[in-house]
Amino acid sequence: MNAVVEVRDAHVVHRARTGGLFRRDRVYALTGADLSVAPGETVGVVGESGCGKSTLAKVLVGIERPVRGTVSYGGRDLWTMPPAERRATVGAGTGMVFQDPSTALNRRLPVRRILRDPLDVHRRGTPGEREERVRELMALVGLPGALADALPGRLSGGQRQRVAIARALALEPALIVADEPTSALDVSVRAQILNLLLDLRERLGPALVFVSHDIQTVRRMSDRVITMYLGRIVEEAPAADVAGAARHPYTRALFSAAPGLLHPVDPIPLRGPVPSATRPPSGCPFRTRCWRADAVCAESLPEFSAASRPGHRFRCHHPVQEDTPIRDQRARSPE
Repeated sequence: MNAVVEVRDAHVVHRARTGGLFRRDRVYALTGADLSVAPGETVGVVGESGCGKSTLAKVLVGIERPVRGTVSYGGRDLWTMPPAERRATVGAGTGMVFQDPSTALNRRLPVRRILRDPLDVHRRGTPGEREERVRELMALVGLPGALADALPGRLSGGQRQRVAIARALALEPALIVADEPTSALDVSVRAQILNLLLDLRERLGPALVFVSHDIQTVRRMSDRVITMYLGRIVEEAPAADVAGAARHPYTRALFSAAPGLLHPVDPIPLRGPVPSATRPPSGCPFRTRCWRADAVCAESLPEFSAASRPGHRFRCHHPVQEDTPIRDQRARSPE
């Protein structure tokens, strides 16, 4: 089965405001990313703030162009297409739900115009059919028709995010990318939006890339979980296995920090802050905070190793033993 989108060895580097007069520092936002998303699959991307999750999401939908590597739709490299074809491919084939709906929506346009805009730009159907599609979209995401003429400022945070989701679905894209879609919402509304996304995935069947710092939510939403650290993918595993079978210490630490009522565990402490992306550590980027690191970790970046379960791979010189419960993990002090 052909992938909806495929990223190979993608690198994104930005110029920072720091550095010398003639040579500014570089921010290594994404390094050597490989990701393939199959039709109908949900891929969760998890990690701390600044680990490259949002950059990967922007690469997937063509907002960010890699300085190296390829992004392919239907087997064709997105950035070798003519500009008009690239706009049509991304515009009609993908939809994106941003973190904060209050800034993602045009405050001067009513809901009807916001939802109709993609249909007008891509000239889908007649004017009457476009109006009917707007009504369908509002019903699909649970918005009453009376809000069609309301401005975003009159809506609650949850209603605005429903509008954003409806807009992403307007052209029936094969891929939806949701970048932290609930982090700007009240706790009471988050579950409603997550349940809506799950329901739409079952009913419509698009591929979904769900980005979040909450590993438990990612696990619930996804078929496959990608763990990122300092711009690199460090582990990839089926969602059903990732809690008990994760091999990378960072993934284990993320799970240990998630609260649990039935089986509470002591969080695995990580030493110090996330290193600067302008001067990443040598070797394994996680070694400066890892309780299992030694001199080998500073010398070389580990290659991907395959776990015993299909579809599970990780980058670590000293992986956690497979099927060791998180509550049995003991962080040791550096020697």
